[in-house]
Amino acid sequence: MTTTPGEPTTALPGRPPVADLATWQAARDELLVREKAHTREGDAIAAARRRLPMVEFDGTVEVVGADGPVPFLDLFRGREELVVYKHMWHDGAPHQGQCEGCTNAAWHLKDAVYLDARGIASAVLTTGRWDEVAPYVEFMGYTTPWYSVRDVPEPVGGEMGYLTCFLRDGDRTFLTYSTTSRGNEAFSGSFALLDMTPYGRGEAWEDKPEGWPEGQRSCWYWRTDADGNATWGPTSRPVPQWTRPGATPVETLVRDDRCH
Repeated sequence: MTTTPGEPTTALPGRPPVADLATWQAARDELLVREKAHTREGDAIAAARRRLPMVEFDGTVEVVGADGPVPFLDLFRGREELVVYKHMWHDGAPHQGQCEGCTNAAWHLKDAVYLDARGIASAVLTTGRWDEVAPYVEFMGYTTPWYSVRDVPEPVGGEMGYLTCFLRDGDRTFLTYSTTSRGNEAFSGSFALLDMTPYGRGEAWEDKPEGWPEGQRSCWYWRTDADGNATWGPTSRPVPQWTRPGATPVETLVRDDRCH
């Protein structure tokens, strides 16, 4: 049952002001105008993205996956379009010491059935040695194929932490788009949902009304301990790892301070 106060009450510290439904709806409708403008601008940016030039490169360059070395062309699986995520890798680190931000991105791409239905191939590339990467992929339960691009030049290899798109025309391959940092948020619906909540992501950089919780460092909730408490301490793991069989508190942590 919904109750409607006769008069709006005084705002509580750190809380939105309380109002009747009509007042809320008017404010919501006003914001909706801006949201629709934001959506239309996003459409316009996507249209401009489709008009970017592309760069041809050698698609016969070999990468290493579950079946051994294969030409990069094989990642298309006969399709014209390919979306990849370039996953950072810490050589020799345990599973819980791999990059938290890349774990966030790759976990949200864990099941690419909708890309498959659209006829778009997907893969995760990383500079890790395959003998280290393979057990990590098995532990995480990823279904998107992974490949090692160690010592492979750009645009297939190179710097990691990027979302990158490719196009194939027969045996010719082209780089069409690449983005990094907050551009990678396209992978994660969790960010969009958090942005709709009253307290947002709970990060200090966010613009908040006076009296709101101050927020913590960026990415603070990407690692937790076994009890689900957000921490970057020595017994933490990237959050999705706690759903993996055999995941236990740990004592060895390699922290990626590039997250910001």
